[in-house]
Amino acid sequence: MEKTRNFKSKIGVRQLTIIGMLSAISIVLGITGLGFIPIPPVKATIMHIPVIIGAILEGPLVGGLVGLIFGVFSIIQSITTPTPVSFVFMNPIVSVLPRILIGVASYYVYSAIKTNKKVIPIMAAAAVGSIVNTVGVLGAIFIIYLKPYAKALNISVSAARNGIITVGVINGIPEAILSVIITAAVVTAVVKIRHK
Repeated sequence: MEKTRNFKSKIGVRQLTIIGMLSAISIVLGITGLGFIPIPPVKATIMHIPVIIGAILEGPLVGGLVGLIFGVFSIIQSITTPTPVSFVFMNPIVSVLPRILIGVASYYVYSAIKTNKKVIPIMAAAAVGSIVNTVGVLGAIFIIYLKPYAKALNISVSAARNGIITVGVINGIPEAILSVIITAAVVTAVVKIRHK
């Protein structure tokens, strides 16, 4: 009973509304393809940005829950629209855990940086959140599924290893930059509106 009361005090109506709204944005970005921005030669994802925004504005619990919904959506998407490597995303360690950690890491980076320039902690949190997503997902694929991943793509293990590392660098950098720009703009605007 005490745990239930404690949980309710941490999640209010506003937080639940924000979780629902940001989760819906992540899902719409995924379903419509709007969550992928072509930056030749790659497509950078921005689907993790609502998780970061939720964490900065409302704390690690909200960020983690938005990340959880984003991760569960990844599993559903891998089942409903399968590709040769969809099996890796059916594992919650690959698709869910890193997405929860986006929110947790972003919040603690944001709250740890003390400066008069309010945008600096926001930008740092956005960059770290994006890196956690890239490293978490690709790192889990690398550690758990390297051989089956290579087999599914009909390539050698060394080619799969190099491919994962290359994707991490080539996609990870533009994604972090986009994350910083979009998150800083959105969070700054929301904070200004709240203080009016």
